[in-house]
Formats: sequence, structure tokens, C-alpha cells
Amino acid sequence: MFKKLATIISLFTVLTSTAQNTKLFEQATVAYNAGEYDKAITFYNDILDKGEHSSALYYNLGNSYYKINKIAESIYFYEKALLLSPNDKEIKTNLSYAQNMTIDAIDIMPETGLSKLYKNITGKLTFDEWAYVAIGFMLLFVLLYILFYNSNYATRKRLSFIGSLLALFFSVISLLFAYIQRKDFIEHQPAIIFAEESSIKSEPNNTGAEAFIIHAGTKVNVLDHLNQWNKIKLADGKTGWIKKNDLKLLKDF
Repeated sequence: MFKKLATIISLFTVLTSTAQNTKLFEQATVAYNAGEYDKAITFYNDILDKGEHSSALYYNLGNSYYKINKIAESIYFYEKALLLSPNDKEIKTNLSYAQNMTIDAIDIMPETGLSKLYKNITGKLTFDEWAYVAIGFMLLFVLLYILFYNSNYATRKRLSFIGSLLALFFSVISLLFAYIQRKDFIEHQPAIIFAEESSIKSEPNNTGAEAFIIHAGTKVNVLDHLNQWNKIKLADGKTGWIKKNDLKLLKDF
């Protein structure tokens, strides 16, 4: 009795929350289309505060901040949207527009042919999507093996056997890609600089020598942290220490 009641209450809460978020999203869209971008941002952030995260939500927040010329914020949310939808061309296009408005022009370190090919392949899908692909191929393997086992014709038996082996092979490869993507996701900690100008130190303290200066909207990778300092690395390979409050991590879901 109590279990059923708890289930009903839980389901009702989920449905109510979903309905509220849908209403907020619609209100935000109306505000955005009316040019009331600050109002739209408030509605979108209300949805975030309720624990919902989606590529569309982050993308719309990025657009809203871009409209009011808050470039660091727009880049931050475009990048978060890309984490969930890495192949979305519209997000990539709008992100490039925002990045062109930043002060820092940082050269990206060249990659080897094999490294670039590997990233192009594994980066096509998120680790969750690669896992789903692996499950799909595994199901195909089972179906083809059943067909092989029950087939009475030599040609069909041979084709289903070869097909099952290929399905098993691609399932293992997809699972490997899922593992690699998951490992990279955990180890790589990208962040966006929010301070208008930040002095990067050679050591994690205020008295350390200044290594270089970066500005709002620049994307960095956090390598380490110590007290109120983060060690960062730029796309061109430069490293240094920055105050923790000068940046925001992208993977703070």
C-alpha cells in the first residue's frame, strides 16, 4: 500500500516538474522571439535550477547571451551544448561566431594524421551513443547467429555466419570507442575564462611571475588544482596557474 502510494507520488512529482519545465521553456521562447533576452535567460536558468539539462536548453542560453553581447557566457553554454550534441552543425556555427568576438587568438597545436583520424572517428558519437551502438550490434549478432543455427541452406548459413562475426566485431569496436570516449571525458576538464582579464602565474600564488594574460571567453583545460588556484593548459600548449574564480568548468552537470 505504502509502496504504491510512494510510486504514485513520485510519478506525479515527475509529471508536474516536466509540465512546469515545458511551460518555462515556452515562456522563454516567447520572450526570446520578442527580443526580451534577459527575460528569456531568467526562464532558461529557472529550468536549469530544477535540474534539467539538455543540448537545446544550453544552445538557447548561448543564443540569448550572445544577443546581449555577453560573449563568455554564450561560449560557455554553446560548449556545454556541444558536449551533449558533438555533431550539431548549428551549435558549432554559432560557437565560431562567438569565438570570433574574443580577444585572444590562440593557435591550436597541430595533430598527427593518426591522432586526427582517431578523434574524427571516436568523436562522431558520445560515449553513451557508442554504448547504444555496441548493444545494437550485439543484438544483430544474436539474431544472425540464430538464423545461422536454424538455416537449412548452405549459402544462407554461410552469409548469416559471416554477418554474425562482423556484427560481433563492430560491437566490440563500438564498446572500445565508448570506453575511450568515457575515459577522455573524465580526464579532460575544459573550462571557459569568465574574468575580463586574467593574469596567469607560473606558480599557484599571487607573488608568482606572470606567465601570460588571457581574456574572457578563452577555452582552457584544467590540469590540476591547489587551494584557490587551477593549473590550466591552452590549445597552443602554454600552461600556468589561474585563480579558480576566474573560470567556470564545462562539465559541472
